[in-house]
Amino acid sequence: MPQIHHPLSPADRAAMTALRSQLATSRAAPTRASFDQLIELTPPGAGVEHREARVGGVPGTWCIPPSPRPGRAILYLHGGAFILGSARAFRHFAGQLAVRAGISAFVADYRLAPEHPFPAAWEDTRDAHLGLATELGVERVAIAGDSAGGGLALALLAAQSKAPCGVLLSPWTDLALSGASIEAKALEDPLLSRAALEAGARHYLCGQDPRDPRASALYGAMERLPPVQVHVGTAEILLDDSVRLDALAGADVHVWEGMPHVFPRSVAAFEAARDALDLAGAFLRQSVDR
Repeated sequence: MPQIHHPLSPADRAAMTALRSQLATSRAAPTRASFDQLIELTPPGAGVEHREARVGGVPGTWCIPPSPRPGRAILYLHGGAFILGSARAFRHFAGQLAVRAGISAFVADYRLAPEHPFPAAWEDTRDAHLGLATELGVERVAIAGDSAGGGLALALLAAQSKAPCGVLLSPWTDLALSGASIEAKALEDPLLSRAALEAGARHYLCGQDPRDPRASALYGAMERLPPVQVHVGTAEILLDDSVRLDALAGADVHVWEGMPHVFPRSVAAFEAARDALDLAGAFLRQSVDR
């Protein structure tokens, strides 16, 4: 399936310039607390209610839009390089997707490394997915995620053939860091670096094979994948982790010019963020009934 390219709008060009200036003054490595504070700046989805719960033994947060479709759910897997992030922090971002799809989303609070190394995150996402069907009777569970969570989502999609569809936002699908964009986009990416990714992979894998498909979905079998929509920016070193899914998985890959890593999270700043979330929501809404 050919990639779909989206040009950079004048408004987003100005917003991106402002973001680069802001980031240039602060290069401190994020802590779990500071990362969560940043993620929580995403505006809440209109009318979305939140409820803490456990599904399949995994804690998390429900994001329930007005009049959600019955028998349908989104399992949302958050980013953070396997060492950062929480369901509570990502509830507004997942809620933005839920309200556009009209489908309730469960954000899984999977265990983080280094306290819980590979395959803990994979096991939690698998258990949460199974729990949605076996405990709650959800008939159709779409899977979505960003960054490291996007990689987990793709791995789960490859393993769970009954999932109707998936949405991946700047997914990290290759912990071996073999993509050419890791170097080619190093000066253009304002958020990520090879060193940061290496640290996340090292803490998570603890010496395990980075090409294990449960950790790096790029190396898994993708012959029976359901429909998958991907959104990625050209200003990120993980660009190749997405664009390679075009040929390998037949994914519907949207490439957004000049956008940074997981740009849809910046829904208040970028037109492209709102447009990408609109596309993702429509895709989820249409795909869950196929």
